Amino acid sequence: MVSRRSYGSYDDGCAAAHALDLVGERWTLIIVRELLLGPKRFSDVQRDVIGIGPAVLTQRLQDLESHGIARRRRLPGLGHIDVYELTEWGYGLEAVNTALSLWAVGSPTMPFEAGMSPDTVVLAMRAHARSVPECTSERRVELSLTDSRRQGAQPVTYVARMSTRAATVVRSLEPEPTDAQVSATTQDWKACVIGGVALERLPNVRVSGSEDAVRQLIGATSLNRSPGSTLVAEA
Repeated sequence: MVSRRSYGSYDDGCAAAHALDLVGERWTLIIVRELLLGPKRFSDVQRDVIGIGPAVLTQRLQDLESHGIARRRRLPGLGHIDVYELTEWGYGLEAVNTALSLWAVGSPTMPFEAGMSPDTVVLAMRAHARSVPECTSERRVELSLTDSRRQGAQPVTYVARMSTRAATVVRSLEPEPTDAQVSATTQDWKACVIGGVALERLPNVRVSGSEDAVRQLIGATSLNRSPGSTLVAEA
């Protein structure tokens, strides 16, 4: 396989050109996207990035390792399970993913009906996240998303936190008290937070606990801003 010449090899010293040398190959930023919320096994990445073959995934992960963007780590305990995770520098690519997302939603050919992995939906929510002025104290919502692109997919759980300062959504590592719980497919939840479809029109989205907290979450992380919300940088 013939490798692509780097922009640097053409005496191009632009930092943006160098960034493309690092992450500009097909699939590379998509793999990074799937690691932004935490480590994953090789099989997890291949499962979530539909269409990538194992040989290409192996090469892209090796490239990310060689550039210092990602690393492979063996989990403690029995089983000898290896995971891939971003380095501290690699996590800086979330800002790039956010900027690309915010820019791309203005495209006249944006495939709004296409599917998304659970992490990708959550990253879209994080890209649009803003504070909730009416939250006098922090509100928490457990969000359980099932990948609608795959039959038999297991749900992935996240916790959203909202306050007057910021709103964010992170992968849940252990159970914690929340004001509400939401269970949905990625297709339905995307229709809500990106497509603007009201919860009442999505009967397969199950809500328990505080409906007010869930509506605050939607208002704080949807593509279309709710009145009175303020865009903020995540702390």
